[in-house]
Amino acid sequence: MSTLLNTPPRRSAHDAFGNARCLVCRACGSEQELGPCYACIECFGPLEVGYEFPRLTRAEIESGPKNIWRYRDLLPVRRDIATIPNTEPGYTRLIKANNLASALGLKALWVKDDSGNPTHSFKDRVVAVALAAARELGLHVLACPSTGNLANAVAAAAARAGIQSVVFVPSDLEQAKILTTAVYGGTLVAVEGTYDDVNKLASEIAGERADWAFVNVNVRPYYSEGSKTLGYEVAEQLGWRLPRQVVIPVASGSQLTKVNKGFAELGRLGLVEQTPYRIFGAQATGCSPVAAAFRAGHDVVAPVKPDTIAKSLAIGNPADGPYVLDVVRRTDGAVESVSDEEIRAGISLLARTEGVFAETAGGVTVATLKKLVETGQLDPEQETVVLNTGDGLKTLDAIADRVGPAATIQPTYADFTATGL
Repeated sequence: MSTLLNTPPRRSAHDAFGNARCLVCRACGSEQELGPCYACIECFGPLEVGYEFPRLTRAEIESGPKNIWRYRDLLPVRRDIATIPNTEPGYTRLIKANNLASALGLKALWVKDDSGNPTHSFKDRVVAVALAAARELGLHVLACPSTGNLANAVAAAAARAGIQSVVFVPSDLEQAKILTTAVYGGTLVAVEGTYDDVNKLASEIAGERADWAFVNVNVRPYYSEGSKTLGYEVAEQLGWRLPRQVVIPVASGSQLTKVNKGFAELGRLGLVEQTPYRIFGAQATGCSPVAAAFRAGHDVVAPVKPDTIAKSLAIGNPADGPYVLDVVRRTDGAVESVSDEEIRAGISLLARTEGVFAETAGGVTVATLKKLVETGQLDPEQETVVLNTGDGLKTLDAIADRVGPAATIQPTYADFTATGL
C-alpha cells in the first residue's frame, strides 16, 4: 500500500490542525508555520505546537467520545477526527490503589493504567495524533524508530488506517514486542545497535523520504501532544482536580513534560483549580542519564549506553532530558533511578497488591515510588498518581524466574494433601 486511504480534502493548515496555530521553538520562542518540521529554523531548537484555545467547558468535554478525542479541541487535529478510522485510544482506567498504598505507607494512591489501550501501552495516544497529522500533511507511510511499544502502536494504527508502516527496532528487543509488531503486517526492520543507533538511522532516512511520517522525528511536535491526554484524563477522572504528586517513567522525557503541559493548560482554561503539584521522574539505573543529571545539579544530560531490562525506557540520549529537569525542579519534584532487581520487585508488588501486571517500565515507576517514599523525597500524606504505561505480557522474561507453580503434582487427592495446602 502506498496511498493514504480516507485522506480528507486538503484545507488550510489552521482548519486541518484544529485550534493549533503555529509551531513554537522551545528554546528561543520563535514561531513558524505548521508543517512536517521538528527543528527551529532560527536556532535548531525543538518545536512544539502552539494554540489559540476556544472557551471550553467540562460538560463539552464530558459529552465527547470515551477516548482521547473528547479532548480534540486541545489537540492539533480536525474537529471531526473521531469520524476517521483510527485505533481510538485513551480513557483508560484510574485505579484507586488502596492495597499498594498500604504496602508503601501512603495515604492516597492511584494507578493510571494505560495497559488498556489498543496495543497495550500509552504509545497508542501519541501515534493517533501523529497519524492525524500525517493525513493532513499528505504523508503516505507511517514510520518510527522504537524500543517496542511505539512499533506496536505504529503498525496497528497504519493497519487500521489502510496505509503502509515501516518500523525500526534494536535487534535485541524482547521477542514479545517483535511478534506484536510483525503481526499487523507492516514492515519491521531489526537494527544491530542500541535505540540511539536506530534513532540516528531513522533520522537519516526521514531526511531522504519526504513522504514518510516518522512519528517521533518529522511529525514529533504533533505526536508528543498525545501525551497531554494522560494529564487531562487523570484530572477529569479525579473529579476535575489535579493530584498533588505524580510519578512518571522517563525514556525520551516527552511524556513527563507533556503531562505537565496538560495540567497547565487545564488550569489556564479554568477547567481545574490551579493547585500546586509535584512531578517525579523514574528511570532504570542501567539507563538513567536524567536522574544522574538531576542528582549532580546539571542542566545538561550526558548520554549513556543503556544496560537494563527496562528496554522501553532504554534511551541513552533523551531528547527532552533538559526539559524534564526543568519541570521537576520547578514543581519541587525529583528524578530517581532503580536497579533491575528493584524493577522486578516493583512489577511483582503491583501485581500482588492491585492485580495489575505491568511491563518493566511500570516496574520502574512503582519501584521508584517506593524509593521516593523511603528516602523522604515524596510526601506520603499527599494524594499521588503513578503511571503504568504498558502491559506485562510484553516483558515476560523480566519475571520468568521469579514466579511459577507452587507445586507440580499427580492428579490425586493424596498428592494434593501432601502439598500442605
